[in-house]
Amino acid sequence: QVHLVESGGGLVQAGDSLRLSCTDSGRTFSQHNVAWFRQAPGKERDFVAIISSYGGITNYADSVKGRFTISRDNAKNTLYLQMNSLKPEDTGVYSCAAGGWGLESSRYPYWGQGTQVTVSS
Repeated sequence: QVHLVESGGGLVQAGDSLRLSCTDSGRTFSQHNVAWFRQAPGKERDFVAIISSYGGITNYADSVKGRFTISRDNAKNTLYLQMNSLKPEDTGVYSCAAGGWGLESSRYPYWGQGTQVTVSS
């Protein structure tokens, strides 16, 4: 089974950096592609970034390319999202997801509870 727990969210100012973590307490983390999604207030959940099971392939939403970096440490069962040059439009609940591939959240069977990121201007 996969049980994902995010951490690292908070309130920051525009231009600041933040690193999110997502830890899986299960034993199959390394077998799954994992992704970050975010949901702004009143909006649908959007794809942010994805990394393949052993980290060889990554993909990013255009809105975060060059600012965000997704990575993983399979020995620690942990997924990361390094977010630099944050903008107010990056505000939202960030959730990690596992077991799928692509931009659509419906393709992922496993989800964490989410962590709030708020970027003030």
